[in-house]
Amino acid sequence: MTAVRTYSPKKSEIDREWYVVDAEGLTLGRMATEVARVLRGKHKPIFSPHIDTGDHVIIINAAKVAMTPGKAEKKQVYRHTGYVGGIRSNTYAELLDVKPEEAVRRTVRGMIPKNRLGRQMLTKLKVYAGPTHPHTAQQPKVLEIPHAKARS
Repeated sequence: MTAVRTYSPKKSEIDREWYVVDAEGLTLGRMATEVARVLRGKHKPIFSPHIDTGDHVIIINAAKVAMTPGKAEKKQVYRHTGYVGGIRSNTYAELLDVKPEEAVRRTVRGMIPKNRLGRQMLTKLKVYAGPTHPHTAQQPKVLEIPHAKARS
């Protein structure tokens, strides 16, 4: 009987690509799940849950992302100042108006591991409210996200 060995990719075997996602008209949660999948590296055959094999993702037009009707006003975003009784809350609609990059980043952050590896994966996410980004030198490929178009 032969022993089955677990494959663990080496640093030299991991090649990172750059992808760009145009968030205009896309549903926030559906887009975030696909972005989190690429950040983790689950789209690659060398995926390993204990090693960061993911790619870089640039999200543009974060200010034009869509949410399910009514959810933007109902869903709360919490943060804490660090002081006693210092919890603050806003709705997603308010956050999308003021800081759309933060709303998208928080949504993706909730879909990756909550540990050192997840924080490392999140550094590969770049979010911009407008249509321009400073990463053209990396020649990013367009990441197609199926089933993420907002409902009319």
